[in-house]
Amino acid sequence: MNYKNLIFDLDGTLWDPRATIIKIWNDVLNKYHLIKKELKPEDMDQYMGLLAHDIIKDIVPGISDLQVQDILSEIVAQENIILRIQGGRLYDTVEDTLKSLANTHNLFIVSNCQDGYIESFLDYYQFHNLFVDFESHGRTKKQKSENIRLIMERNDLSTEDSVYIGDTQTDYDSATVNNLPFIFCEYGFGKLSSDHHEPSLSVFSDLKLYV
Repeated sequence: MNYKNLIFDLDGTLWDPRATIIKIWNDVLNKYHLIKKELKPEDMDQYMGLLAHDIIKDIVPGISDLQVQDILSEIVAQENIILRIQGGRLYDTVEDTLKSLANTHNLFIVSNCQDGYIESFLDYYQFHNLFVDFESHGRTKKQKSENIRLIMERNDLSTEDSVYIGDTQTDYDSATVNNLPFIFCEYGFGKLSSDHHEPSLSVFSDLKLYV
């Protein structure tokens, strides 16, 4: 395999933001008296990679779309500010591996996050110079598969020398729709419907073995 273009998911692939964002979610949800007990970081595992609108709908059954939008606007605004200041937990070997790969590959990010979230990640770690381009659901309101396609079209990427790297079934499905090969991050938040996927990463630096 000789991939020139590496397209990454963010949460569960490059970093773990749960310890930072869980405080924000608890503060906002408590403000509206929508939870009886505070969420723990591990409570978010099942939701990582999903759209924030759908996460709130699951945490607070029966909530109206209008109230979801009010809550989301507060959560998004706080996350984009606080993540720039506090960051999240970068997975082991991510920084060194990205800096090394950026010398020989084109790096991209496509995530189901809000507009400004990827920018917060790049700002906190000062990674802007490592990535060629990025796209998010928050900016386009499109599904991940469509945002991957946008990145590919915008940067004239071919399926023959590009790959998507992520940690959830949604990531795998989104890559497959675009006829992209997929590399699975075993250490992330998600699982695949198949028992085992190759290639898979037990630690991020293993990526060098496949690209």
